[in-house]
Amino acid sequence: MSAKHAKPNFSQSQVAELVKRLYKLTPSELRSLPSYDDQNFYVAAVEGGEYVLKIMNSEDSKNSNLIEVQTYTMSFLHQNGLPAQTALPNTSGQLMSLEEMDCGYGSQKYLVRLLTYLPGTTISKSPLTPQLLYETGKTAARMDQILQTMEHPHLGLLQRDKFIWSLSYLPLLEQYIYVLDGDPLQEVVKSVIHQYKTSVVPKRSSLRKCINHGDFNDLNVLVQPDESDGYRISGILDFGDMNSGYYIHELAITIMYMMTEHPTPVEVGGPVLAGWESVLPLNEAEKDCLYVLVLSRFCQSLVLARYSVALHPENREYLMISSKRGVHILQRLWELGKEEVEKVWFQSAAQFSDRK
Repeated sequence: MSAKHAKPNFSQSQVAELVKRLYKLTPSELRSLPSYDDQNFYVAAVEGGEYVLKIMNSEDSKNSNLIEVQTYTMSFLHQNGLPAQTALPNTSGQLMSLEEMDCGYGSQKYLVRLLTYLPGTTISKSPLTPQLLYETGKTAARMDQILQTMEHPHLGLLQRDKFIWSLSYLPLLEQYIYVLDGDPLQEVVKSVIHQYKTSVVPKRSSLRKCINHGDFNDLNVLVQPDESDGYRISGILDFGDMNSGYYIHELAITIMYMMTEHPTPVEVGGPVLAGWESVLPLNEAEKDCLYVLVLSRFCQSLVLARYSVALHPENREYLMISSKRGVHILQRLWELGKEEVEKVWFQSAAQFSDRK
């Protein structure tokens, strides 16, 4: 988000050349995939196999140790039975390489990785049945549980002090709130930040710490049809927002993004919560913080999307995807209030678990 020209802008021919040089693969098909800060390409190879080439933006590329942790995390989850991508070694046996290229902004360095391609469609395109929402909550909890057992020499980098997308640093949003000047939404965002400071921060010592994926959203979860006419989760993508946080943060983020895709968003919380608690039951402090944290994530998403549009007007359509519905849902949650929303979530979670 920092540098205006950090996002790579590689041409198809540049990408084909990279794939050939670094991986000895000849693309038979090459197409661009959506991305917020980076550049992703679907690659089918003449030699066989499907892959995703990920070119990191020049800012994040400066922190190769952090990318190394993220890459390791993916294979660690994969080894532990969760559907994450894994990176393939290049011709020199490395899982990533720093490539100096000019894609229109002068010569810059970009970290390049080739990842396995996971089949499926994003959960945003599938009917969000209560059963699929339950599976989503359960998968998010299993993921965080597995991450807690992970060891790596650079794990400390996940502290990510003042990381703008971490729910631990919600008050940082105050410096961007001017993008909502003149918008009635600004008052809601200010109120949510106030609630966060007064009701979440004092309870932090009772929240259980863990490593968060941090972006378990509707475009980062893939699904495939299963045997029983429903869907199962077939992929977890994009570990770029990983950070040291709290279990309850992951749950709040998951609920928030699933809400943006649902015709009756308030009802989403129940089945996601039931799935989560089938793995990791919440303690009292966590339960009490959930509502404000879900609203907090909506605020991050909306304010930072507006801010990014100001920086990258050409990405407007992609950046505003969750924004359009998000504004409406945030206002609805705020109007209903904590007590009312919690009643819906916790009662339906209990009913859902009884049926299991």
